[in-house]
Amino acid sequence: MVTQVHVNKSDIGKAELAELATETLADRAVRLAIESFSVTANNVTYAVVGDGFGYWNFFPAPDGKGIVPMWGHARVVESNHPDIAVGERVYGYLPMASHLDVLPGKVSAGGFTDMAEHRQPMSPIYNQYSRLAADPEHVPAREGERMIFGPLFKTGFLIEYFMRSEDWFGASQVILTSASSKTAMGLASVAKQRSPQVRRIGLTSAGNVEFVKESGLYDEVLAYNDVGSIAAEPSVSVDFAGNSGLLKSIHTHLGEALKYSCLVGVTHIDERAGGTEDIPGPTPTLFFAPDHAVALFKNVGPEEAGKMLAESWHAFLADAGDSVTIERRQGLAAARDVFVEMVGGTVDPAKGIVIEP
Repeated sequence: MVTQVHVNKSDIGKAELAELATETLADRAVRLAIESFSVTANNVTYAVVGDGFGYWNFFPAPDGKGIVPMWGHARVVESNHPDIAVGERVYGYLPMASHLDVLPGKVSAGGFTDMAEHRQPMSPIYNQYSRLAADPEHVPAREGERMIFGPLFKTGFLIEYFMRSEDWFGASQVILTSASSKTAMGLASVAKQRSPQVRRIGLTSAGNVEFVKESGLYDEVLAYNDVGSIAAEPSVSVDFAGNSGLLKSIHTHLGEALKYSCLVGVTHIDERAGGTEDIPGPTPTLFFAPDHAVALFKNVGPEEAGKMLAESWHAFLADAGDSVTIERRQGLAAARDVFVEMVGGTVDPAKGIVIEP
């Protein structure tokens, strides 16, 4: 049997376990047993924008239901592919489930791409799997950190690369909302390393101010109600919260000093309504990481991009890799419960949840 967690697409705070009969493995396909994955606010974002960005399409589910994608590790338990051996471990995009069948293509020593027909319309970034035996990013003792921070860190890396390529739009400071989020921390770390001339200002809820300060990633940390104390200097904002009221207050306070407004993710689900139509200043622009990843690889080549990512990833682990306590939970029922908690915003940002199905 295959166990999956099905989320109600019209009310993502509701989820249930479902069991399906195992199908015969297709020719040249590989069956993965999912060993571990993390559940973060990023996964909630996948569900919130699932229809608009195709996130529900990676792992099909019955009508009205969806399987939320996760990042994690899996082991090959059955293989009809001559180049993929049983027992091999991989890292990549996985369903909130016990197993996944993939159709490997573009196989190399370092990885492969799932060529399943239904996945081809989506960004290729999500269809790539790293073979851990030859993966330079893989550190066995830090698998938990990679699951929790890795995908989010890469989004932060890509934002910094984009901003730096635009000379930060002439800004001397960057304001990051939801500064306790993993993606914001990733961006702050990469900016600290690669754009030290840009002042990093983190905005967070009053209860998270101390946690964010202790991360050491920001030059200044403020609670959301202290937006008015931000210096009116040339700025860019990177909004991870999705709170239209907060975004409007940033735009209104900074006025012409705000040179660029970047939207990334949605961590404040209940406050995402309201839109950005009447916000003064620059038009908020959505950052879609997969497109920027493709651009990075095109601009510098896969080898140099991989080197840049690895350098920044190791710097991030040194900066903030221990800022989160990893909490491991067993079973897909736990995965369902944690996801529902994440939707409700009740998970401590100082904890990183790893599920072992």
